[in-house]
Amino acid sequence: MSSKLNSTALLHLLQLCSPSLPVGAYSYSQGLEAAMEIGWVSDESSARAWIVNMLDDVVSRCEVPVMLRLIAAFSSNDEEAVRYWNDFFIASRDSAEFRAETIQMGYSLSKLLAEICKDKHEIMALLNLLDHVPFPTAFAAASVALELPTEEVTLGMLFSWTENQVLACVKSVPLGQVAGQRLLLSLRPHMENAAHVAARLSDDQLSNWSPGLSILSMQHEVQYSRLYRS
Repeated sequence: MSSKLNSTALLHLLQLCSPSLPVGAYSYSQGLEAAMEIGWVSDESSARAWIVNMLDDVVSRCEVPVMLRLIAAFSSNDEEAVRYWNDFFIASRDSAEFRAETIQMGYSLSKLLAEICKDKHEIMALLNLLDHVPFPTAFAAASVALELPTEEVTLGMLFSWTENQVLACVKSVPLGQVAGQRLLLSLRPHMENAAHVAARLSDDQLSNWSPGLSILSMQHEVQYSRLYRS
């Protein structure tokens, strides 16, 4: 893929990274709503600590590294690697909500992939082999089809995830809009570090070990009052 992000590629990336279109990520909090319910996240400082911990311990060590491997697999038309990392990511979702979230977001993006990949027959052939397409798989396929540079795609995915978490805090802590923007700005170094870590992990270093988050997700499934689907 090209190493320079031209204006067309930039616009493609911005559309792909939107938390509203085409995937509906805004309807998920990834356990954050449950953390608010029990008081772990209650102000700007605790919101920042939550997002930093998630970036450092979860997103940079599983979601993003898997996406990078899927980008490489789609780029080389490697059916075995696409299947392996696709199934690996689904298996790493350790609650019903987390699994449903990634499958639903992947499905939503896959509907757009039919248009993005209409002339990319090898990519569509690989996707059609999969029983379920989680979000990182669909995101990787779209990135390859649109010929987006991997480094920018990585930062775009990280920004999209982080912005969505901040938005959930703005709406539900609640934080003011200025506090939300201040929080998002302060997280830039952590997004850059997450990209750095994700790009350098070997296969046996990938980890989704976050038992506290898993328990929160399971508690969210039966939480009395919810705005979000996870």
